[in-house]
Amino acid sequence: MHKKLVFLFIAIIFISCKSENQKLSKLQIAKQYYKVLSNSDDSKIASLLTDSLLTKETEYDYEQTFSLAQYKDWLKWDAMFEPKYEIIDIVSEGDIVKAQISKTDKRILFLHEEPIVTNQVIRFDKDKITSIETTKYIVFNDSLFVKNRTNLLNWMDENQPELKGFIYDQTEEGASKYLQALELYTNRQ
Repeated sequence: MHKKLVFLFIAIIFISCKSENQKLSKLQIAKQYYKVLSNSDDSKIASLLTDSLLTKETEYDYEQTFSLAQYKDWLKWDAMFEPKYEIIDIVSEGDIVKAQISKTDKRILFLHEEPIVTNQVIRFDKDKITSIETTKYIVFNDSLFVKNRTNLLNWMDENQPELKGFIYDQTEEGASKYLQALELYTNRQ
């Protein structure tokens, strides 16, 4: 009986140590988050986020809170454009992670003509991400982006009014219409 208790005690310690070693650092969690975004893997996002995610863009005084289900839907929208997220720099500073990220996809290449680079701050609650704040746009040509978007929307209003509203519809269907609009506009002549 005594040997069984000792064996059970050793097994519990071994399992506890193994679980402790498998615990990811905030830096590792942040890296996994960008990998999930780049791979458009909505099945893994729940393990990285709390039940809701606050997104902020400091320079544009914008913020939005997503439920986990809403964020998965957004990830499906984003996936339609075949995004590539690249970590340029990433560091852990206490309870936050700071990252410089480059993002490109079909939509960005049309509107911006090159990747968008931002500085982001990731905040956590224990081992889950609670917020992503874009603190600075390092590479972002606002006037080019707006010009290309305006040209696209004006042409679509005149030539394909049935697709109106695609730019604000962040669902898979909205992304499909967005891609259709980009193709129609690009091949208009």
